[in-house]
Amino acid sequence: MTDERSHVTTHVLDSTIGRPAAGVPVRLEHDDLGNWVMIGSAETDADGRANALGPVTLAPGRYRVSFDTATYFAEQEVKAFYPEVQIIFELADAAAHYHVPLLLSPFAYSTYRGS
Repeated sequence: MTDERSHVTTHVLDSTIGRPAAGVPVRLEHDDLGNWVMIGSAETDADGRANALGPVTLAPGRYRVSFDTATYFAEQEVKAFYPEVQIIFELADAAAHYHVPLLLSPFAYSTYRGS
């Protein structure tokens, strides 16, 4: 992996404590004719970011980012409802950067197309 940022990045914020969620395991997968194939993984850093999640370039297609929220909340000693969050999205422009943020709490989450 070079110093360049991955084609897909994420940022996880724990809205319960109002801070970045460090130490969240994250996987990036590609939909290959109905089979999910892992193409990268990372753990969020102290700022809640995973900028080295996968390749610098990706082909258009359907991708999935999975967050192991059970591991994160167990480390925080917090009982949570969602053990994993999966976000499936279409990567349509091979030249564009895709940022997929996650706002997280023990009983809710939200996401949006970031920049």
